Order: sequence, then C-alpha cells, then structure tokens
Amino acid sequence: MAEPTRLATYERAGRWAAAVAVDGDRLVDAEAAAQHAGLDDGVVWSRVREIVGQGPDRIARLRDAAETLADVGAVKIADVRLGPPVPDPSKILCVGLNYRAHAAEASMDEPPVPMIFAKFPNVLIGTGEPIQLPVDNAERVDYEGEIAVVIGRRAYRLSEAEALGAVAGWMPFNDVSARDLQTQTSQWTVGKSPDTFGPCGPHLVLDDAIGNGGLELVTHVNGQEVQHAHTDQMIFSAARLISFLTSFITLEPGDILVTGTPEGVGAHADPPRFLRDGDVVEIRVGGELLSNPVRSRA
Repeated sequence: MAEPTRLATYERAGRWAAAVAVDGDRLVDAEAAAQHAGLDDGVVWSRVREIVGQGPDRIARLRDAAETLADVGAVKIADVRLGPPVPDPSKILCVGLNYRAHAAEASMDEPPVPMIFAKFPNVLIGTGEPIQLPVDNAERVDYEGEIAVVIGRRAYRLSEAEALGAVAGWMPFNDVSARDLQTQTSQWTVGKSPDTFGPCGPHLVLDDAIGNGGLELVTHVNGQEVQHAHTDQMIFSAARLISFLTSFITLEPGDILVTGTPEGVGAHADPPRFLRDGDVVEIRVGGELLSNPVRSRA
C-alpha cells in the first residue's frame, strides 16, 4: 500500500510556505513542485489551506512532482523550522469531553450533544516550538493530546455517511489549557487560547485513517506515558462531529476540527501535574510525533 501524502509548512525566507514530505525526512517546496507539474502557476500551492481544496487527482500530481524533485530540490526537515501544517485556518473548532473515560475522570456526565468551543490561530505552533507559559494568572497549565482533522472541501448539512468525504487528513494536536483561567467562567475561551496553546503537526497526513480503522493516540510528558487511547473510544465520532457542526456552520478547506482528549490529563492526576518550564510534551499518532518543550514566557 502506497504511503499517504504528507504536507507541512516550513519557514522560507522569513515566511511560511507549504511543502510535501518525501523520503521520511525531507521536504520539497510545494510551489516549486506545482510549477514542475504544470499545475497553474504554482502560486495557489503555496499554502496548505489551499492545497487541500485542490482535489485528490491534482494533489497526486503535486506529490509525483515532489518525488521527482527530491534529489535536487529537497531540504532536510532537521535543517528548517516547521510551522503548524495549516497556520491560517478560518476556524479551529474543538470538542470537550469526547472520550468516556475522560468524562469519568472529570466526574462529569457524558454530554448528549458535542460540547464545542473555539480556539484561534494565535495558538498554532509547529513541532519543536516552545509552549509558552503565561507570566500571570495561569499556574495550572495542562496538556491535552488530541487528533485533529482538517477539512478538504466546503461542507454544509452533511449526513454522517457523507461527512468523512469532506476530510482532507489528520494530524496530532495539543489542546493546551490553562485550567485556572478556563474554570473562572462558563466560557472556556481565555483558558484555551493563550499564544502557543495549539501545537500541531509535524505533518498533515492525507489519508482516510480516521474512518478506516481509526487512530491510536499516545501522550508522554518528560518520557512518561500519561495518555493512551484509540478513536473508537470517542463518544462522538469524527463523522458525527462533522455532521453536527455542518448542520449550522459551513466548514471551509483548511478548517481544523480538534476531536477531544482522552483520560490522563494533568488536572485529574493524583496529585495534579501541571506543565512547568523545562517539560517536554510528546504526542504520537500513527507515524507522526509532535514534540514541544515548555518555557516560561519572558
């Protein structure tokens, strides 16, 4: 079975640029690959948000061109700064209490409908970038290992049977949360949206794994396993979430849906275990490893 296409965003000349991963540890600039393939003028291929909306046939041509350029136009991932795979989504929609064991550890009932909240693009960072602890008012910063799906076409009023057809792919996501800010009011926005509180990547994986057998999620903090779950343990599947959301929101290519965290968050450990300067949080989903150090913000 062929390996799936993996897209990334990397820093090129001081700006984010889209890339196609090749040979496991290298990137080919997507705009250059598109030009090589004769796909328009290449400009539309400079952002992952636009690439995912191009359709599978054109994305396959992009990948083929990237593989052709691998020996002459690739850069090593280790030599570049990776950003969030989709740094500029129009929406980041997240789900609370979507694993039964997590609801149980929080001593809360399973929700009858998805609990939806938003984060904003200021939270997004790539693998290797530091999670920055706010200077004031946030002593209880927590990790939440999750799987995010990225939308690949405009979607409105989709049935569950249709919903996964709108998914471009998936990526690891860390829904970092300041619990002391989150619980001050009934609205979670402030506690969920400090700068850097949404690490994701390293790649956006374009396959149907989320609906074809599902995915396993493992979170480590400083090398210790703290979360381990599978998407079949979700209360609301990705298909159900997309169907629910599109009943009243139009989803666009590049929108990010973060599907919820399993049990094992620091707030419910005994004793509670919150993130501190010097910690390292790693989230592995499939063959993707998202790793971020934790730093106090200057």
